[in-house]
Order: sequence, then structure tokens, then C-alpha cells
Amino acid sequence: MNLKKNGNGGRTVQRALIEGAAILKGMGVTFRHLFRKPVTIKYPEQRPAVAARFKGRHWLTLYPDGDERCVGCELCVIVCPSQAIYVKAAENTEEKRVSKGERYAEDFQINMLRCIFCGFCEEACPTGAIVLGRDFELADYSRQSLIYGKPMLQEPYPGASGRDPHSEV
Repeated sequence: MNLKKNGNGGRTVQRALIEGAAILKGMGVTFRHLFRKPVTIKYPEQRPAVAARFKGRHWLTLYPDGDERCVGCELCVIVCPSQAIYVKAAENTEEKRVSKGERYAEDFQINMLRCIFCGFCEEACPTGAIVLGRDFELADYSRQSLIYGKPMLQEPYPGASGRDPHSEV
């Protein structure tokens, strides 16, 4: 190994010492972790704990009387950086009352393939209609099944998402 100093790109003694120190430092990390007990979770029997601020599956929440919270204002569409949300608003009528506002979301879709789970939609919603829950198992076999429509996003009953849209988490 040639360790002479020269001006045409050859290795120097100083460079060889720095590289040797880096290798020793890396091996030190390896040996430090070599004898530790591995951290293994027996998933799906044991569920991993998620952080309190974790943002997972989207839910469209309902009022306690069963009315939809979404009033079709489309603020979530405007604020979404990945343009993953589509809302088609319609007017409430006396015969068909869906939400407490003048309008409601006739069609609401979230493309989970495009969503970056930033939570901006949750923050922008004035009625707390959309919340990001704790569910993280969102894999599927087809692209079409990862476009969540209103029936899939809506809570089956008020509070089913596990998140109160007006509570601080």
C-alpha cells in the first residue's frame, strides 16, 4: 500500500488514519449491539404501540344524532398538498337532510396511494368531520381498492373511529 503524499490523488497517511478510525467506530457500534436482546414484536398477535400524534386511516365522523359533520366546504381539498381528496358537494333539502349545514358531501373520496398522512385535512376542517385515526394496516392487492369512498370512510356509528374531533390528542 502506497502511503506517500503526492499531488495527483494518491492516498495519504492522514486519510488512511481517518478511514481506519471510521471503520473502528462502525465496528464498535456493531459489537455494542451484538449482545443486546433483539427487539421483536410478534405481530399480529401483539400490536405495536403507536405514538399519541400518529396519523393513520381517515374517518368521516358523525354527530351523536347520526348526522354527518361534513358540510361539503372543500377546505380539505384545497389544503391537501398531494391532491388526494375529492369532494362533490350537494344542497340539503327539507326532504333529504344529511348534515346540519346548507350543504353536504354527496361524494367524498380519498386516494390513499397519494395521501402523505400530513393531517392538514384534519386541521382545515371547520366542523371536525375528518379525523385521522390510529389504524395503520392499509395494504391491499389492487389500486382501485385503495381509493376510499364515502361509505368506507364514514363511521358505522358516532364515535366508532375512536377519535373525538373536538378533543386535543
